[in-house]
Amino acid sequence: MPAERPRILVIRGGAIGDFVLTLPVLAALRTHFPGARLTVLGYPHIAQLALVGGLADEVRPIEARGLAAFFNARAEPPPDLAAFFADCAVILSYLYDPDRIFEENVRRCTRATFIAGPHRPDESGTRHATEVLLEPLSRLAIFDADPVPRLRLAAPAAETPPAERRLAVHPGSGSERKNWPEARWAELLTSLAARPGLELLLVGGEAEAERLPRLARCWPAERLHLAQGLPLGELARHLAGARAFLGHDSGITHLAAALGLPAVVLWGDTPAAVWAPRGERLRLVRHPQGLAALPAKEVAAALADWL
Repeated sequence: MPAERPRILVIRGGAIGDFVLTLPVLAALRTHFPGARLTVLGYPHIAQLALVGGLADEVRPIEARGLAAFFNARAEPPPDLAAFFADCAVILSYLYDPDRIFEENVRRCTRATFIAGPHRPDESGTRHATEVLLEPLSRLAIFDADPVPRLRLAAPAAETPPAERRLAVHPGSGSERKNWPEARWAELLTSLAARPGLELLLVGGEAEAERLPRLARCWPAERLHLAQGLPLGELARHLAGARAFLGHDSGITHLAAALGLPAVVLWGDTPAAVWAPRGERLRLVRHPQGLAALPAKEVAAALADWL
C-alpha cells in the first residue's frame, strides 16, 4: 500500500475577507508541498472557498465539539481531536492565542511542526495583511509566495450570460459605517439601468435582506439577477461570470477581487495599505468628507472603463 500523504493543517477563523486574504498562504503551501494533504480547520461555510478553488483537500469545522478544551490549561484534550492533531506533519494556526494555551495543548498531542501565525495585522503599519499572513511560511523555507489572493474555480459558472452583459453589485458590508447611503445606490442603479442590454447581478446576504428588494426596483426585472443568501462557493461561480464588480469594503469585494474581476471599491476610513483588496484591476473610490458625500456620478465615471 502507498504511504498516506502527510497532512498540513491550516487553522483560520474570522470573516469572509479574513479567509480570502489567507488564500495566498494556501496557494503557497499547495505549490511547495504538492504531495501533502492540505486541511483547513475553519468555518465550513467560508472555508469551502478553498475547496472550490482547489487550494485544500478537506475542511473541518472550527466549531467542533471539544476544541474549546484546547484553550483551557487544565482541561484534558478530547482523544479524537488529539489523534487528529497527532496525524499532522505541520500545523499553522492563525487563532488568537495570546497566552499560548492552545499551542501548548496541541504540542502535547503531536510531533508536528507548530507555527503560530498572526491573528490580525498591525493596522498602524503599512504592510498589507496578505504579506503579514505569509510571513510565518519562512519557517518552511517559503519566501517568494505571491501575495495576491487568487481563486481559480475548478469548473465554469453554469448558465452565466456573456461577461460583457453583467455587472455584479454588492451594496452591503459587515458594518453600516462602511456602506454608501442607499439613496446614492438607488440613484446610481437607476442611471446604469438605462444602458441597453446591461444585466445586474445584485448580491446580498442576511444583512441586506431589506435593502436588496428596494434596490431591485431600480432595475428592469428582465435584466435583473438576485443572488441573496447563496453559499459562497455558488456565489463565486455567479460572480465569475460578471464583467465587473462594484462594492464596499467587504468580504464579498475581496472575493470578487480574488476571482480576478475588474472592481470599483467604495472605500471609507479602513487603512487601505493594510486591508484593501489586491488585484491588477481594482480602483478604490474615496471622498475626503466620507462615503456619504461621494456623488453617484463619480462612481459611474469610475465604472465607465469596464462598462
